[in-house]
Amino acid sequence: MPVDSPLWIDTHCHLDAREFEPDRDAVVERARAAGVTMQVLPAVAPWNFDAVRELAHRYGLAYALGIHPLCVPNSTDEDLERLVQALEAARGDPRLVAVGEIGIDLFVPGLAAIRPRQEHVYREQLRIARRFDLPVLTHVRRSADAVLAGLRRVEVPGGIAHAFNGSEQQAAGFVERGFRLGFGGTVTFESARQIRRIAASVPATAPVLETDAPDIPPHWLYRTAAERDASGDAGQGRNEPAELARIAQDLAALRGVSLNDLSELTRANAIAAMPKLGELMEGTDGVWPVSPPA
Repeated sequence: MPVDSPLWIDTHCHLDAREFEPDRDAVVERARAAGVTMQVLPAVAPWNFDAVRELAHRYGLAYALGIHPLCVPNSTDEDLERLVQALEAARGDPRLVAVGEIGIDLFVPGLAAIRPRQEHVYREQLRIARRFDLPVLTHVRRSADAVLAGLRRVEVPGGIAHAFNGSEQQAAGFVERGFRLGFGGTVTFESARQIRRIAASVPATAPVLETDAPDIPPHWLYRTAAERDASGDAGQGRNEPAELARIAQDLAALRGVSLNDLSELTRANAIAAMPKLGELMEGTDGVWPVSPPA
């Protein structure tokens, strides 16, 4: 990687996913070669708390702990206590930077029927984040208003609306609360007009970059239903952190800025959203000082 190449932070990557089992070391190396110098690995439930923590330490990355809304159907209030215990045990860990992935999902069939339970688990995790003075990584799929309602009830030290997919009004609601908006593979699709318009127009203090790898592939990895049927493989192309550099090209074009400017802007925003990330990265190889954009 050339010395003057832009550097990137992937604010949301599920590096512990089984899709990465065959070549996880190579995935991390490809990311670094592409300029992705930091990744934040969110947990989804107590069963993978240890995994994300171990991977963050193994590869020099960061992690978050939380209960994902897709895991709520099988969760209990004891899991919330396990989260508290895990956060307490990690108080001195500089690689723990947030509580997440938490939130509400009203897209997946069946989850809307347990919305009250989702809201309960989400609000309790907001209270836990406030108790530990940590920002949150929120899941907002078809649920931005519900997630915002929770943030109005329980104030937390900021965070990120991960894979933001809402309206301009909802984007403004998060920005007004000091949250950053996560943009990834979706902005590479010309058909995603609303998200591309929002990504292009939100204030400079709002956007951060993410892959959500192995999910949300950019358009060059996406396969249509016909292509999947023809191959006999029902899955999408695997996304990975190294794709962030190319995703960034699309976001830079949408915002009319250079890659270097977008790099500094999104890195500053990520650190503003997760201050412990800045402390973790300070003085590390290949990282320059950043400050929030004006």
